[in-house]
Amino acid sequence: MSGPAKHPPDWDPLPWYTGAMPSEIVQVRGHIIDSLILPKVLDEIMDLNGTFEILDVAIGKRKTDTSMARLRVQAESARRLEQILKRIARLGAAPLHLHDVRLARAPKEGVFPAAFYSTTNLPTEIRFRGRWRKVRRIEMDCGIVVQPDTGQARCAPLAGVRKGQWVVCGAEGVKVTPLERTRQPEVFQFMGSAVSSEKPKLQLIQRLAAEMRAIRRAGQKILVVAGPAVVHTGSGPHLERLIRGGFVQILFAGNGLATHDIESALYGTSLGVRLDRGVAVKDGHDHHMRAINTIRALGGIRRAVRRGVLKRGIMHACVARGVPFVLSGSIRDDGPLPDVITDTLKAQEAMRRHVEGTGLSLMLASTLHAIATGNLLPATVKTVCVDINPAVVTKLADRGTFQGIGIVSDTESFLRELTRALHL
Repeated sequence: MSGPAKHPPDWDPLPWYTGAMPSEIVQVRGHIIDSLILPKVLDEIMDLNGTFEILDVAIGKRKTDTSMARLRVQAESARRLEQILKRIARLGAAPLHLHDVRLARAPKEGVFPAAFYSTTNLPTEIRFRGRWRKVRRIEMDCGIVVQPDTGQARCAPLAGVRKGQWVVCGAEGVKVTPLERTRQPEVFQFMGSAVSSEKPKLQLIQRLAAEMRAIRRAGQKILVVAGPAVVHTGSGPHLERLIRGGFVQILFAGNGLATHDIESALYGTSLGVRLDRGVAVKDGHDHHMRAINTIRALGGIRRAVRRGVLKRGIMHACVARGVPFVLSGSIRDDGPLPDVITDTLKAQEAMRRHVEGTGLSLMLASTLHAIATGNLLPATVKTVCVDINPAVVTKLADRGTFQGIGIVSDTESFLRELTRALHL
């Protein structure tokens, strides 16, 4: 009669009888405690009904020290584990055993492979042929296109992918670096992403002015996104001073801002209301159409400035200072002005060409253009959203904790105080 079967010393029969749960060991490094990254990773695991075991934690002892944690993540199925790993990868939790990314060809123009990786706006790298490679022009809600011969990786919007291009699929081999709490006090740490009409605005604006000076000294660009209310509220001259003072390197807007700014410059009105007295003028309601007609007859805003017809205003300041502007159209536009890009995909591409090198984005009284710009910007670009409508401010502030702040305020008082703080 034979004795019991012999097995290796480390053999554990339990999985054979109960069914082993799929698992993966992941590691997360950085300022994961004070930036709340580790708690967020654990929250994501639990929200997807996974379990975790903390295998090892090394916590930095000083402000500048980083920390490290290794976790075993388990789930009821391989598919659920894959979902969890994909979610926590966006917080910087990477599998301990590294693999290259999986690539598949785009089946047709404007279509990603079915399993394509959808990007965040956080700094991202891919592992290709055993090396980590930075993804260029990072942007949320895009795919990652890879050139196999060079290993170069870049973000590509859905409409921009071409048939046959190699696209990253799945989260394997993708590393995302979450934003961490800054080591130095600054305005964005001071305010966080809180949205309130009762915040100390003067103190905030003074800190923001100092931040804008620092960004300019560093050679980075300041992007302003502005809606037509900037002109309606009488804020136009303040924005004009910012442009002339060298604190605006790019302007994004729509037909409305440019039209009412030009109407103001030519007729002294906005939507037919005199900006110096706040009263409607007779037949003033057609001033915006006459302004559009004048610019169309001259062939564009730049020609109107060169011909001496447009002598002041936001758009005049942009042309005079050589500040590029992108005017994106909408279905409700009158005219529009000849400078307005009416094809939305072409407008997006024009905006993408200008956002590289931006250090700060100042969004003023704009909903659609502000949200569109926010979707194009990397998370590392500091963002300030100013609007009288708290819902707009909240939507932009929700994009990140440390790099975005929201201010519920009318643009006139905000810009007036900002130009004073900048001594313009």
